[in-house]
Amino acid sequence: EQGVNGHLEMAAAFDRAGFIAIDVPMYDLLTGEANLADFQGLAVCGGFSFGDVLGAGGGWAKSILFNSKIHEEFEQFFDRNETFTLGVCNGCQMLSELKQLIPGAEHWPRFVRNRSEQFEARFVMVEISQSPSVLLSGMQGSRMPVVVSHGEGRVEMESEAQLEKLERLVAMRFVDHQGEVTQTYPYNPNGSPHGITGLTSADGRVTVMMPHPERVFRTVQCSWAPKHWGEDSGWISLFHRARAFVR
Repeated sequence: EQGVNGHLEMAAAFDRAGFIAIDVPMYDLLTGEANLADFQGLAVCGGFSFGDVLGAGGGWAKSILFNSKIHEEFEQFFDRNETFTLGVCNGCQMLSELKQLIPGAEHWPRFVRNRSEQFEARFVMVEISQSPSVLLSGMQGSRMPVVVSHGEGRVEMESEAQLEKLERLVAMRFVDHQGEVTQTYPYNPNGSPHGITGLTSADGRVTVMMPHPERVFRTVQCSWAPKHWGEDSGWISLFHRARAFVR
């Protein structure tokens, strides 16, 4: 959508994993130049759709929810068992607003303004949680540095009951330098409860997160990395898992 700027890094990461990455503007879906039925993977990228405004991802979601043609197209895509979806940052917020179209995402929270009341661009640590996510399969327990760059990344729950229902769908949490799940700033840059910063759908085909793995899939993009990583960082595994899923 207009204003999204993370598509080049995302395309590069998927390309490295063996995909053919294609940019699909919302305009092409609206005019019929492109159709989600022709794809197995959907990556909803970071940046600020409709400009640097609060609730940008929500605006993007509404352009789908309030258009009957696109609404049905997205719903059909999410219903296909052979598809996967990744939403990062602005794309995470956008997909969370589409949860009514995503099977097994009904307990997802909203993503709202950071506790710090400011935009946070940092290198932080996260831990991959045990979850059904097909994109993070086999990565559970990994702790890795990753980029965050958002002003509205805080998970907002309606109730403690919602949090309990969400627990098995948590795919990623912020951790401190001791590897402990944290709500302490700046290790948790947005103040999300229980360090939650990534979620998946019940069947694992849709994964959303606030951090940007596509910005650190190469070792040289990291502030530090063990020598045995070689050219690619541990985050390339996410994209390889996606490639394995569609074989």
